[in-house]
Amino acid sequence: MKSRTKARYTALQTLYEVDIADHPLGTVLQERAEENELDTAEYDFAQEIALGVNQNKDRLDRLIAQHAPEWPLDQVAIIDRNILRIALWEIAIYRKTPLKVGINEAVELAKTFGTDSSPRFINGVLGSLVDNLDALKQALSQ
Repeated sequence: MKSRTKARYTALQTLYEVDIADHPLGTVLQERAEENELDTAEYDFAQEIALGVNQNKDRLDRLIAQHAPEWPLDQVAIIDRNILRIALWEIAIYRKTPLKVGINEAVELAKTFGTDSSPRFINGVLGSLVDNLDALKQALSQ
């Protein structure tokens, strides 16, 4: 598995546990990093994702809901919601991940952790968000 993909997996596992169990993010990240045997660079990227998503969660959720209203966020599976948050954070806030890479990585996360319909769902929502990418980037940079 590629280094950054491994970091994304760890960040997703961390954010999911924080969402469902309200455990402290730092503790969960450290435990998942040890389980997944992350090196320093992988850990740093996983931490950057997890902290970035966690700090911007409300803003990310509002934008997802605003630009994809046909998918009420409170009805989206927790794992799918976190995959969307990570992808949107990487594409619109972090901005160092190319658009296609961000979408492909999100779809791969959905294949691994989601249901059979998750990859198609994630791809559809991200496709809808990409249509409004400039507005999203502007809204998230404020």
